[in-house]
Amino acid sequence: MSAIDGLPPLRAVIAAHGLSAKKALGQNFLLDLNLTAKIARAAGDLSGADVLEIGPGPGGLTRGLLAEGARHVLAVEKDARCLPALAEIAAAWPGRLTVLNADALEIDPLAHLRPPVKVVANLPYNVGTELLVRWLTPPDWPPFWQSLTLMFQREVAERITAQPGGKAYGRLAILAQWRCEARIVMRLPPEAFTPAPKVDSAVVHLTALPAPRFPADPAVLERVVAAAFNQRRKMLRASLKGLAPDIEDRLRAVGIAPTERAEQVPIEGFCALARALAG
Repeated sequence: MSAIDGLPPLRAVIAAHGLSAKKALGQNFLLDLNLTAKIARAAGDLSGADVLEIGPGPGGLTRGLLAEGARHVLAVEKDARCLPALAEIAAAWPGRLTVLNADALEIDPLAHLRPPVKVVANLPYNVGTELLVRWLTPPDWPPFWQSLTLMFQREVAERITAQPGGKAYGRLAILAQWRCEARIVMRLPPEAFTPAPKVDSAVVHLTALPAPRFPADPAVLERVVAAAFNQRRKMLRASLKGLAPDIEDRLRAVGIAPTERAEQVPIEGFCALARALAG
């Protein structure tokens, strides 16, 4: 890809700008431009979309997104040390890259984006889950984004895509799959990164559905799911007793045995219970 954008290999960029990864910022740099291009392609056709990227670091994925035809990339980077390297990419792709030196948890990127919007990021480990939950729980649905293509620790990726009946199934799976199609599209070993993390990583692709799979009030559903999984080893009649004094009757009314545990209940069941409690 260096031949495509005329920029140096990432190791040379990191050396030139003194960009050692900072553990405090959750940084693990992906230096193989073939891999970053593959992640960009996993997001689908980018030619008519603006792309939001969080934590671009030295810009490996940023270069992949631009080379794969993104209409415009908004890169939000907290680490000011990375700005000169990102400025070099912006100069190589005039008018197609905007860099914000900001904390992704503290800004509203919408002022800088035109729909349709796709989010593609090798998320910093320390904020990845919090950002995902925010993107999955906006006040209105459909959200501002069409799809999310995100790198996580493999354990988190498996929690997002988990099915009922397993230990990975929980709040994150329900939040994601209630309103999205979610699948793992790529797995990466620790040695793909610099420095190498202690765990495997995976890329998850989530496509926003036009409407949730099953009707439910989001706030009520969140309360039900949080109560159920906060005490996941308990039977539902015990973990949910704080939600309603007649919780056993309400569980039976929607076809859930009060002796079941949270990980046994599919999303449709939680939505039915949320409707029963809201009513």
